[in-house]
Amino acid sequence: MLTVLLYANDKQLSQALKKEFIQKIKDQPIRLVEEKEQADYIITIGGDGTLLSAFHRFPQYLEYSQFIGIHTGHLGFYADWLANGIDQLIRGLVSGNRESVSYPLLTVDIKTTDKRSIRRLALNEFVLRSTAGTVVCDVYLDDFCFETFRGDGICISTPTGSTGLNKSLGGAVIHPKLDAMQMTEIASINNLIYRTLSSPVIVPQEESITLKPDSQSGNFILSLDNQSLSLENIESIRTQIAPQRIRFASLKHTHFWDRVASSFIGNHPSDSRELNR
Repeated sequence: MLTVLLYANDKQLSQALKKEFIQKIKDQPIRLVEEKEQADYIITIGGDGTLLSAFHRFPQYLEYSQFIGIHTGHLGFYADWLANGIDQLIRGLVSGNRESVSYPLLTVDIKTTDKRSIRRLALNEFVLRSTAGTVVCDVYLDDFCFETFRGDGICISTPTGSTGLNKSLGGAVIHPKLDAMQMTEIASINNLIYRTLSSPVIVPQEESITLKPDSQSGNFILSLDNQSLSLENIESIRTQIAPQRIRFASLKHTHFWDRVASSFIGNHPSDSRELNR
């Protein structure tokens, strides 16, 4: 029997939709499971933030489970389904179609001067900032010391994350078929004394980006998608494309460029041509 884990945010519409979904699958070969049990599908109800929360809550299920997002507002970047499509979704689930599309993830390895090691995954991006305001850190591409950065922070994004904060910082939009990560600077300081590249850098899967912050930069705020950590005494932060990938069910999967166009441009050029005929 098909197993499904439902994960909804606390908003009234999401909770109502969760109850509706549970009611509609009572006569279907679908069994709901608790969070401690592995599921064929993890279905989130809410927005992209809800899906990101589920991703961080259930990293142990990445190898087995496929994610499905139901958006209770407008269409989200990761959510293929709207509230009025539940019946179609259920039909797709019971059809036995297990095809999926996978996206790259970031591995973030943090080491502190007191010998602690922290490993996290990110679906969209990792961001380094400082409570002192200015971040000072050496940036290594693999073992090569590329630059000493001074500024508000550094963002390292996945291809799907390239449409988020990275894009607002002037970064490129990268198709998720490319296993690459992108580093963009946040308000870098550039003058006669301090210089950085001041351009986005795209790094292939085989290489890593390591940040070695100056100890005088104060406490650091590390953001992994919608999760935040506050740490001091950071020795290094190493990021690389992870061996794991997140898989989304392709029951009704929207093409990446369709997502980009609908999110940032609006009507497609083909729509304009139809209107002008």
